[in-house]
Amino acid sequence: MTTNVWTKVAVAVQTALAAAKTITAITKANPAVCTSTAHGYANGNEVKLLIVGMLELNYWVGRVANVTANTFELEGVDSTLFNTFTSGTAQVITFGAAAATMQDVNASGGEAKAVDITTIHDDTDKEIPGSKTALSYSFGNLWDPADPALIELKKADNVKGTRCMRFSFASGAKVYFDSYPSASLAPGGSKGEAVTTQTSFKLTGPITAYAT
Repeated sequence: MTTNVWTKVAVAVQTALAAAKTITAITKANPAVCTSTAHGYANGNEVKLLIVGMLELNYWVGRVANVTANTFELEGVDSTLFNTFTSGTAQVITFGAAAATMQDVNASGGEAKAVDITTIHDDTDKEIPGSKTALSYSFGNLWDPADPALIELKKADNVKGTRCMRFSFASGAKVYFDSYPSASLAPGGSKGEAVTTQTSFKLTGPITAYAT
């Protein structure tokens, strides 16, 4: 077992998305294989998907593998039980802004809501899992208006846009997600302490995690 620690963690923010490549099929298999004619991708490229039908992969962010001229695998994705693909696109991500100010990390959400299916014939309540609550992160940051990541997140905040994020841990583990960031760059804090500012992220899709 590898224990990851919140130290020496590199955080990168999307600064650009390449032109969208049309996906014409995604297999229900382990791993999932996408068909995209003459996509031009290379193994290890980091991509963002926008998918109709196979909703489990909508706003998915991660790496491609075993690339051929017209196909690529979604590394680590078992789509066997996913919904059926209808249409979609992929875009290569440029993670061009490195964060240097993040401190406190808090994650919340992702729990399934309880749906009551108890009938008048039951003497014990019955519940099934419903939709999940929105995943979100919040960070305390040192206030540095020159930090490239804070600048990029503020750009997204200004237009209610999305940004992909990548966390790289000292162990080699990586985490990817797409989100709506909030970053006012308003300075805060306490007397005699470092000036801080808050950022938060409302995730648009799943978290993708890799051990290396």
